[in-house]
Amino acid sequence: MSARTLLTSMFRYKAWADEGLFAGLLAARGRLPDDDLEAAWATLDHAHAVDGIFRAHLEGRPHGYGGTHSPERLAPGLLLQAVRDNDRWFLAHVQAIGDDELAASLDFDFTDGSAGRMSREEMLGHVIAHGGYHRGEVGRILTRHTGSSPRDTFTAYLHEAEPARRLRR
Repeated sequence: MSARTLLTSMFRYKAWADEGLFAGLLAARGRLPDDDLEAAWATLDHAHAVDGIFRAHLEGRPHGYGGTHSPERLAPGLLLQAVRDNDRWFLAHVQAIGDDELAASLDFDFTDGSAGRMSREEMLGHVIAHGGYHRGEVGRILTRHTGSSPRDTFTAYLHEAEPARRLRR
């Protein structure tokens, strides 16, 4: 399996997991205390901001963030639309660039001003890992108050997206 094939699957999984988590959180709004609901939205805002920062690095443009949260928090529906936009962009980006571009290193500045350098592959891997970590945080909030949270595993995604994987050969 190539890096591009794996990254394509991982970004499809990320989009699927983002959709499920937003649906679960929106459905549970009335059952979560205000402080936990606020923490969940702040966490999702942070994950979205970091996606936007690394998207800008990959596009070779300034990101405009002074930190790792949005300057103004989007309403939940608008945040979901923005997350979907980034998810679509990352998937298209992975499918459009060549292997040499994936391996190429890019210089950038972290939001604290320190210098950084990562390959495009490493940046894309960071976006996947970072998002999964924070979806897990929000999933724990949901589970604490509702008893469950949406499924968020790569294996669950693969078998839902391709049911034939469950068939024995």
